[in-house]
Amino acid sequence: MERRLFLAAALAGLAAAPHLAKAQQGKPSRTRWKVRASEGFDALAFLGPLAGRELYLRFYQADADAFAPRLPAAIRTDIAALWQEAETAGFGLLGPVLSVLFSGNDDSSLAALIASAADPEARLLSAYRASNNWSESDWAWFLSAAPRLKAVLEAMQAAGFAAFRAERTAGLDARIAELTRDLAAYDVISLHEKLTGRSFDPEIEVVLLQFCKPHGIKVQGQTFLQAADWNTAITVRNAAHEMLHPPVAMDGPAAKAALAVLEKDALIMRIVRDHDPQWGYTTLDGLLNEDLAQALDQLIGEALGVGRNPADRWRRSDDGIHVLAGAFYGMLRDDQWIETGGSLEAWLARTVETGRLAPARLHAVAARVLERPVTGLWPLIKS
Repeated sequence: MERRLFLAAALAGLAAAPHLAKAQQGKPSRTRWKVRASEGFDALAFLGPLAGRELYLRFYQADADAFAPRLPAAIRTDIAALWQEAETAGFGLLGPVLSVLFSGNDDSSLAALIASAADPEARLLSAYRASNNWSESDWAWFLSAAPRLKAVLEAMQAAGFAAFRAERTAGLDARIAELTRDLAAYDVISLHEKLTGRSFDPEIEVVLLQFCKPHGIKVQGQTFLQAADWNTAITVRNAAHEMLHPPVAMDGPAAKAALAVLEKDALIMRIVRDHDPQWGYTTLDGLLNEDLAQALDQLIGEALGVGRNPADRWRRSDDGIHVLAGAFYGMLRDDQWIETGGSLEAWLARTVETGRLAPARLHAVAARVLERPVTGLWPLIKS
């Protein structure tokens, strides 16, 4: 599913906010920021802790322990079963992927999600099919699971999830106002357009959630979900990343040519095949899509004064699997892409044609950026 759903873990940046530079001086901002909350998306995010997944319990163990006993035992069992079935079927991480599907309609409350789950073809299909997230296989799996998902959501509603969440989101309105004010200094859309050669809608919608760590989640349109307590720097970095998906047309000639070269790279294919699947990106096209977007968002973050050190960023993220991101970033830096910009698709095609994706050349650039030996790019040596 990761070729359509993109998760941006912000763990490496949670501890401290770097200096926040102002957006491009003297230019009118192209970016309009909208910040809001969502009970419905928070309910979907909370399925991870309720499923007992370690990735989420490290943040929400106490919350899961407090709420899970309110649910019938059969529902608790089925949440865990649905999560596992979704992964086994290739649907992906249950909560995040459901967020994509439900984002085509009202997400404001559990009641709204229940109504959509009761009649998904009338309430969700049209928007989902028209989005660049569309997957026939994912939709088929969702339809088969919709009655069970509806029962889970109804049980959460009956158990008082709305009040449970409200107790934990005190001050959220003030946080929305604060973040809306702070984000006005950052013109992300202008850099998106410059570095891809594409046009973007000027509005970025940020949905603040209580239960979504460690993910930032791109849903339909130019909307992404993130934790309410992540700072402004993380929010700008998430926006820089999430709006880029897909950075190029993944069914276009440039992406297909890149995939044809990369699938012969033993290291890259070992990363795709052998990394911990909890991070996603278990297909080559998913990893290419993600890592090209990460390379661009690193350039944007640096230009806006919120960038992290690249070697540190990619060492701490997802067990170091984003070797391609480091390589693409290094090549784009070598080409002074932040100054020139242009068609990213044409850039990728030239990169393939000139042999820069050949393993020896790609690995050398990645090693330089990631500050790792060429022979030790992945897996990382645990200290």
